[in-house]
Amino acid sequence: MSYPLNPHVRAVVAPPIAAVQAWVRGRVFPAARPLLDVAQAVPSYPPAESLVAHVAQVARRPETSVYSAILGLPALREALAAHLGEDYAAPIAASRVVITAGCNQAFCVAMAALAAPGDEVIMPIPYYFNHPMWLAMQGVRPVHPPFDPETGGLCRPESVVPLITERTRAIALISPNNPTGAIYPPELLAEFAQVAREHRLALVLDETYKDFRTAPGPAHDLFQDPDWPEYLVQLYSFSKAYSLTGYRVGSIVCGPRLVAEVEKLLDCLSICAPRISQEAACFALADLAGWREAKADLMAARVAALKRAFLRNDLRYRLLSAVAYFAYVEHPFAERPSAEVARRLADDFNVLCVPGATFGPGQEAYLRFAFANLDTERIPLLVQRLVDSQESGLAG
Repeated sequence: MSYPLNPHVRAVVAPPIAAVQAWVRGRVFPAARPLLDVAQAVPSYPPAESLVAHVAQVARRPETSVYSAILGLPALREALAAHLGEDYAAPIAASRVVITAGCNQAFCVAMAALAAPGDEVIMPIPYYFNHPMWLAMQGVRPVHPPFDPETGGLCRPESVVPLITERTRAIALISPNNPTGAIYPPELLAEFAQVAREHRLALVLDETYKDFRTAPGPAHDLFQDPDWPEYLVQLYSFSKAYSLTGYRVGSIVCGPRLVAEVEKLLDCLSICAPRISQEAACFALADLAGWREAKADLMAARVAALKRAFLRNDLRYRLLSAVAYFAYVEHPFAERPSAEVARRLADDFNVLCVPGATFGPGQEAYLRFAFANLDTERIPLLVQRLVDSQESGLAG
């Protein structure tokens, strides 16, 4: 008899992006109809040349091959605290900053420190699929407020409060959102903060895509509350802002009690984030503000191009929301599940996207497009292929 496996892990679906990418693996695409890959959110441009040159220099230093402190390089923690303090117009101490191996790890260790098996975390639909996957593997139950497509997927506190029980440990939000791109306005985040305070919950706020906001001023004023360490847990990633997806650098900003527990988890999981990647992040914060802002402008131009392209009168796909990296789109094939529609788009129209069912129950009518992967000039081509799929009835 073979050895048993963890039933919590076995019950979780296989990695969704890998499953979608398998649809086109090994295929050769003609020059006249190249693959438009809008599945996984990956910057379409490489890191800054100056950063690459810096990493090459740092790699030669003997200390680069040595562990950093578990919580991260002190210089990086200080630089990120200063960067976030400027972003949110509030002082943030470096001691509140934890460096992780990407934002996925940041979410996982934060949740592992907050919730035990049998506990609950409130997570709006549509969600970033890795979040409920991790909770399920830990025996933590994700609880989902009802989805409102007319808000672009934004959740409201009044739909959350009735779901709070004695086992609830956190409310998890993403802004700008993955998969919809929708942004929680400051006043709405303030309402969620009040709910978290009143019910002694953590408000876990994933702001991986914060650098692609276009609205002036801070995304919220939560860090201006002196009591923010009692309820706020902020997550961040260097992956998209600086095109460092493979470097794996993220962060948690939280109160000292959670920092102490997260340190234990990180010591067991990875000891520290890759040191060379932390050095790259240090350089990015110190020298690449202008580069980062230029790329944010580039992404804003792609958002505008996508919204223009979706104005076609002959297009029956409906754009629910498009900000930052993502567009959440309602497909016109009401009787077909989202996975079938997405697979047909891949097989017959060389468009690789993620089915809505990946992002939660009740999402069969939707698809996610990581349109930031495409140059502005190719966005109308994407929409033309959607029109073509309508005319074919997605037959194939």
